[in-house]
Amino acid sequence: MLITALALTIVHLALAQAPPAGRGSDAPAVEVFRDPSRSPDERAADLLGRLTLGEKISQLVNDSPAIERLGIPAYNWWSECLHGVARAGRATVFPQTIGLGATFDDDLVKQIAAAIADEARAKHNAAIAANGGNSPQYSGLTFWTPNINIFRDPRWGRGQETYGEDPFLTGVLGAAFVRGLQGDDPNHIKAAACAKHFAVHSGPEPLRHSFDAVVSPMDLRETYLPAFHDLVKAGVAGVMCAYNRLDGEPCCGNGTLLGDILRKEWGFEGYVVSDCGALYDMYQGHKTSKDAAKAAALAVKTGVNVECGHVYYELPKAVERGLVMEKDIDAALLPGLRVRMRLGLFDPPGSGPYDRIGMDVVDSPAHRALAHRAAVESIVLLKNKDGVLPLKKSIKRLAVVGPNAASVQALLGNYNGLSSSMVTVLEGLIGHSPEGCSVEYTQGCLLNEKTGGSGGAVWMSQGADAVVAVMGITSLLEGEEGDALANTNGGDRKDIGLPANQVEFLKELRRGVHIPIIVVLTGGSPIACPEVHDLADAVLMAWYPGEEGGAAVADVLFGDANPSGKLPVTVPRSLEQLPPFEDYSMSGEKSGKGRTYRYMTDEPLYPFGFGLSYAKFEYQDLRKLVEPAGEQEMGTLEAVVHNSGPVDGDEVVQLYITPPAGTKDAPQASLKAVRRVHVPAGETELASFKVTREMFEVVNGKGERVVLKGEYTVQVGGCSPGSRGLELDATPILSVKIRAE
Repeated sequence: MLITALALTIVHLALAQAPPAGRGSDAPAVEVFRDPSRSPDERAADLLGRLTLGEKISQLVNDSPAIERLGIPAYNWWSECLHGVARAGRATVFPQTIGLGATFDDDLVKQIAAAIADEARAKHNAAIAANGGNSPQYSGLTFWTPNINIFRDPRWGRGQETYGEDPFLTGVLGAAFVRGLQGDDPNHIKAAACAKHFAVHSGPEPLRHSFDAVVSPMDLRETYLPAFHDLVKAGVAGVMCAYNRLDGEPCCGNGTLLGDILRKEWGFEGYVVSDCGALYDMYQGHKTSKDAAKAAALAVKTGVNVECGHVYYELPKAVERGLVMEKDIDAALLPGLRVRMRLGLFDPPGSGPYDRIGMDVVDSPAHRALAHRAAVESIVLLKNKDGVLPLKKSIKRLAVVGPNAASVQALLGNYNGLSSSMVTVLEGLIGHSPEGCSVEYTQGCLLNEKTGGSGGAVWMSQGADAVVAVMGITSLLEGEEGDALANTNGGDRKDIGLPANQVEFLKELRRGVHIPIIVVLTGGSPIACPEVHDLADAVLMAWYPGEEGGAAVADVLFGDANPSGKLPVTVPRSLEQLPPFEDYSMSGEKSGKGRTYRYMTDEPLYPFGFGLSYAKFEYQDLRKLVEPAGEQEMGTLEAVVHNSGPVDGDEVVQLYITPPAGTKDAPQASLKAVRRVHVPAGETELASFKVTREMFEVVNGKGERVVLKGEYTVQVGGCSPGSRGLELDATPILSVKIRAE
């Protein structure tokens, strides 16, 4: 390994410092590429004309070296900011992405991304000042986020990085993140977002380097591609191609994906980056290329503009063998150079609109307040028997137990930053408990290992007024391949239930006390826990809530905040309700078990879009107000939402459309619009939806989007359609019929 690494370093330096030759030696004297008044296209073309072949190749890898003869500093493309600037020191830690999905709040997500962009700029400005203008890894402005893969199976360890299982919600929230991160300036990008992993990628993690995801044209266009298209329309700067194959072709060498769909059909003009090591997989894992040079040539011709890895170091050999031409390398380099121009990386120092953003924005009080708001909005109230929550302010003694009560790990998730102060649930409850209330704590049980008793938890809880049990999982048990330290399944979950030792602990607690038990679950994926629902008086899903997570949980438990989160995933009752993990068919052609709320016919434990409130919402009317005003409109719907409860609350009003009866393989219902409305106690608010023809499109067997003739059902409410939501006390859904001709 040492010899290989040394050889790669020598090749890297040789490419970067190759003497001028060819077009590079004939470059004009006026450095157009440094002129911010010129267009990014002009500037990129000018710089390209100054580079030698070796220098061009050196700029196609993520760790792009300096080109000293042109005064170009080194730049590393690899930076992360999934839910806050990551791996770069102090930063604001917002809730993990799946928690942001639970907010159903695109405006909030945009604000969070804008805050992240400010911190990213501040850190970048500080880093280049400290490194002579060079940008080391994790200090650049090209961020490889958001992850907009569809969370199709609860076993996938990286599902926590996504906005959930729904293509529409994923596209809306992902596009909001892009707009917030990149900013509104038409001439400058504050930070560059990247939609990943293009396109059909959601486990199994241990197989990703050799796995072939086989999907029908209908599933490809109905489920796996729409969110990517939404982000392209939002102007995303980058797209990351995935490790796996799609229908036999590696995604990073897939001409249909990267050429026909992304570039030609969608008109994407940004850069494509490989997932790290994905080109290596093309000849070692998938074995679709015979060697590194052929893999590199295929990726260049297919349209991979930046490689995270070292296979592109073989491009000189590929040129010598006639596998790729210099003009192909030129075409591959231009998109990345354009993005760097738009980021201002070649502008005169201090001349850009974001060059003066300082470190005072990092982990600032304003950003901490935003993280707190996001954590509150992400919490989903799953059960509240007899109104046990919120806890009364007169409470005298509170017992806090469970493996995650004092856990910082339970706040973070993966791809996370670290803040200067992180509030655990225990700390939040201590800080928010009313005057005169005694809070006592013992862990009681471990995360996933059986112990010889409850550690005094039952005895301690017996004299309390209520007990809060903070349970669930952490990123030790789920995550990317190689990251989840306590996971032996490559990061994926073999069992989607609560760890058995925690279930036994909760049973022992229930037998030993006769006071309300409130269970707070942490985790980044659906936890099939019917036992918890039966044993607990109240259940909250807190996800990985970020630096302010404990304070937010305490706010909700004590009634200082009213929960409004909704599930961005379906929570099954058990593993038996799922089709095989490797099956990417949404309708479950082989197993007969459909995926996600759109295709699943079994009754889940908790349905998609479900979440309770301390308010009491009623949908009093659903009116079709306006007739179609044009060919693309099908009218306007207005839902009348009344709050008959004792407190003000936010309701997430969801609109679902079901195609005409008998439509083969179509989704049972699909989310098409969301409105968040604030309804004061005793008052009524309106949620208005413009219904367009595009919302009625379905994908046929050929992958074509069509509007079918017949009667569609439009349903509006606070949960996805189905009987389970009503059993759990969700507000009844209203529906109307709309005919398409």
